Amino acid sequence: MCFEASDRPPLPPRTGHLASSERVLVQADDGSEVAARLARTREPSAPGVVLLPDVRGLHPYYEDLAERFADAGVHAIAIDHFTRTAGTGYRAVDFDNGPHRNEVRDEHSRMDAQAAASLLLKAGVTSVYVLGFCKGGRAAFMQASQDGIAGVVGLYGWPTREEQGRSPVDEARRGLVKARVLALYGSADKGISADDVTAYDEALSNAGASHETVVYPGAPHSFFDRKMTEHTHACADAWRRMLAFMGVPM
Repeated sequence: MCFEASDRPPLPPRTGHLASSERVLVQADDGSEVAARLARTREPSAPGVVLLPDVRGLHPYYEDLAERFADAGVHAIAIDHFTRTAGTGYRAVDFDNGPHRNEVRDEHSRMDAQAAASLLLKAGVTSVYVLGFCKGGRAAFMQASQDGIAGVVGLYGWPTREEQGRSPVDEARRGLVKARVLALYGSADKGISADDVTAYDEALSNAGASHETVVYPGAPHSFFDRKMTEHTHACADAWRRMLAFMGVPM
């Protein structure tokens, strides 16, 4: 698990723009109903972001994060990648994600992200971004090859991890990346090595893809957390970079 059950995202540098927040169901192309939290902003001509959670699915952390983005001026929808096997209802904090997380396939993440993006576009967003964390960060990187995505952001997303024989670094090396990429890591991440970070950055560079890689000194995996008081600078900088990446005026 990437976070404790009680943890929440750090507050954004820009607030006061949340218009509404609700639970919704989004229908993917395979007919699956995907549970999601949709948060709307009052800002006119705002971008939209699809949030891909870590291994806990649609945990309160991500519902809160959707509202924080809307409060900062970005329409946001956080989706639950376990809907196909765990149902669409609310879950207890001790939900066992083990039997479900290995059932999530890249094609599921792609369909779910596309369905969520379509909902945002119908709501009139100016552009759609995809942001993910850990497992969801890898899934976000995998959306960089899809049409209609303005950019992808991975917070400690796994750049070299293969699933079904594919990985973000593989897609970059094959020249499939179309969207801008913002990759954010901590140097003290015990799972994602400096070699992994470098491999993805070099693959994007060699492919001519527009990208930025940021490594925060001393920050661990899952540093983007309100309780990570020793990493407030990294959290604040990550917020600023993500909002600027999405074109939000600061």
